[in-house]
Amino acid sequence: MKMWEILKRELKSYFFSPLAYVLLGFYLLISGYFFSTYVLSTHYAILTPILGSMVTVFMFISPILTMRLISEDMKTGTDQLLLTSPVTVTDIVIGKFFSTVFVYLIALVITFLYPIYLKLYSSPDMGSIIAGYIGVFLIGATFISIGLFASSLTENQMIAGVIGFALILVLWLISWLGDVFSGKAKTIFQNLSFFDRLNNFLNGLVNLSDVVFFISVIVFFIFLTIRVVDKRRWS
Repeated sequence: MKMWEILKRELKSYFFSPLAYVLLGFYLLISGYFFSTYVLSTHYAILTPILGSMVTVFMFISPILTMRLISEDMKTGTDQLLLTSPVTVTDIVIGKFFSTVFVYLIALVITFLYPIYLKLYSSPDMGSIIAGYIGVFLIGATFISIGLFASSLTENQMIAGVIGFALILVLWLISWLGDVFSGKAKTIFQNLSFFDRLNNFLNGLVNLSDVVFFISVIVFFIFLTIRVVDKRRWS
């Protein structure tokens, strides 16, 4: 129950400030531009390029969306009130994580207008579209967990945003290295590549191994965040 209180508190802080509206508006504006441009220019009833573009845009948005989650509490001293209250560190971290995931999910639900539009005027492969959305949601949630971890490292929101973006950029470089090397090294980088696994979803393939991979990474970064915050609590 305490986790839900943290979640509701964070949602209020998002929607009582212009941050969430500006970021969601920007996300929907850019994704809508890509959708309308692609559909009008190609007349293809597929969403793969648009979903890929949505992930790219969220790469830049997620560090901004998450940079204040813990760093702001550290700067204002609110974290000390939370850490000395009956609520656990795990409740705090998970509540903050799911609040941001909920905001992200709102944006994705709004973009469901794209496949609905395609369905009205053509015959798209809805199975592939659903698989693509699952991949976009999972990698977005992964970006959020990374940004949350970055926010726990410093009380400076800007630095937290830069760290979060740098970590996500490393993930992109891992994908790029998979194309540079060959043999076992290529296999290792491909297995670690977030974007190679995302491409499986975008191509309509929902593999259990890919789902488990993203969930494992999310749990890993949440665990790291809990450890960092817990260490600060006892210090």
